[in-house]
Amino acid sequence: MEVEVKLRLPNSQSHQKLSNLLSPFHTTTLIQENIFFDTPTTTLAVSNAAFRLRFYNLDSYAVLSFKSKPELTQGISRVEEHEEPIDPSLARSFLTDPNGLLGLSNKSQIMEKLKGEFGVDELICLGGFKNVRGVYDWKGLKLEVDETVYDFGVCYEIECESKEPERDKELIEGLLMENGIDFVYSDINKFGVFMSGKLPSK
Repeated sequence: MEVEVKLRLPNSQSHQKLSNLLSPFHTTTLIQENIFFDTPTTTLAVSNAAFRLRFYNLDSYAVLSFKSKPELTQGISRVEEHEEPIDPSLARSFLTDPNGLLGLSNKSQIMEKLKGEFGVDELICLGGFKNVRGVYDWKGLKLEVDETVYDFGVCYEIECESKEPERDKELIEGLLMENGIDFVYSDINKFGVFMSGKLPSK
C-alpha cells in the first residue's frame, strides 16, 4: 500500500515560489514520461486501476507499474501499487506494439496479475503525459514538487510518501501557509486528470 500526502498548487507562480523556498533542500530533478495502457473496453480504468510505463530522464531507466483500489480523501492518497524495473528500449517498443507486453507474463508478476485477475488479453496505448519532479529532503521528509504537462494544460502538485500522513500533511500545510503559498487538497490523481481530459476545476 502506497500512502502519500497530495496537495495541489493553483498556478505556476505558487509552484515557483515553493521551488525557490525549498531550493536549499533540493536533491534531484526527475524528468518523467508516463504512458498508460488498457484493454479496448477500458477494463482496468473501469475497475479504478491504472497500468503504466514510466520513463525517467530521457530513458535512463524505466518502470512498469500497476495501481489499483485508489482512495484520495482530504489530501491523503492510499493505493495498492506494484512496480517492476524494465529495460527502457524494450519498454519503448511497447508504445507501438502494446500487445508485446502480454509476452512478459512469465517474467512479470504485474502481467500475470493483469491476465489472471482482470482477464487482459489485448492492450492498447492510451497515451500519457510528462512530469518534471523536483525532489527535496526537508525535515526528514521527501517532498516531490511536480509540474505535470498534459495535452490540455499544466497542473502543479506537491506529494510526499508517508507512514504518518496526518502528521506530515500538517507539517507541509504549515510550510505553505507560513509562506503565503495557496493550495488545496488534491481530489483526483494524475491518471484521473489525464482520463478526464481537463484540468481540475478548483
